[in-house]
Amino acid sequence: MLRPRHRHLPHPRQRLHPPLPLLRRPQRPARPRRPRRTRPGSPGCRRDDLPDGGAAHFAAVIAAIRAACGASVEVLTPDFAGREDSLDTLLAAFPEVFNHNLETIPRLYPSVRPGADYRRSLALLAAAARRPVLVKSGLMLGLGEQQDEIHAVLADLAAAGVRALTLGQYLRPSPDHLPVSEYIHPDTFRRYEEAAYALGFSHVAAGPLVRSSYHAAAFVDGQNPTGS
Repeated sequence: MLRPRHRHLPHPRQRLHPPLPLLRRPQRPARPRRPRRTRPGSPGCRRDDLPDGGAAHFAAVIAAIRAACGASVEVLTPDFAGREDSLDTLLAAFPEVFNHNLETIPRLYPSVRPGADYRRSLALLAAAARRPVLVKSGLMLGLGEQQDEIHAVLADLAAAGVRALTLGQYLRPSPDHLPVSEYIHPDTFRRYEEAAYALGFSHVAAGPLVRSSYHAAAFVDGQNPTGS
């Protein structure tokens, strides 16, 4: 999830709750799920302290959800430091949707995603698109990007083989995070949605309230997430 912040200010959750050992937790996301009609999402934070970036744990969570209720799964991942072997480990569990968010335009990466790399994230998405899985990405708008920069990112995603897209309004979660630069008008979101479909995206959700998991079941079922 997007947590843009100044380099010297860690996210409050990181300060208060250091990560727990992974091996105890794969079954937890499966416990509250109901059979088949639900579409659980499996988001995760960066785990650069692990050799595979946490890929095996993602795969274990997917297996646990399937064993519990047989539901379809969308997985939202970090970039695994660009390691395709980690990507292969995760995709061997056959999630229905693979999601890795670019979050913002390349120019804003130093302030919004310090430590991440736009081209590395794009390459991970392209590698996933060569596998039999629906590949999804998303951007949060209102951080100071220009419209031509958004259109350039949409073109990059389409060229990488990404077919599902979410575009939402960035909202500042806390004073530790970057301020909102602009509140994007719903008409502008609609124009971005039209542009994305024109580029070949098959599933697009764009609007001020859209987040990564917005109408996730519609992406799996082949419906239009926004109903337009």
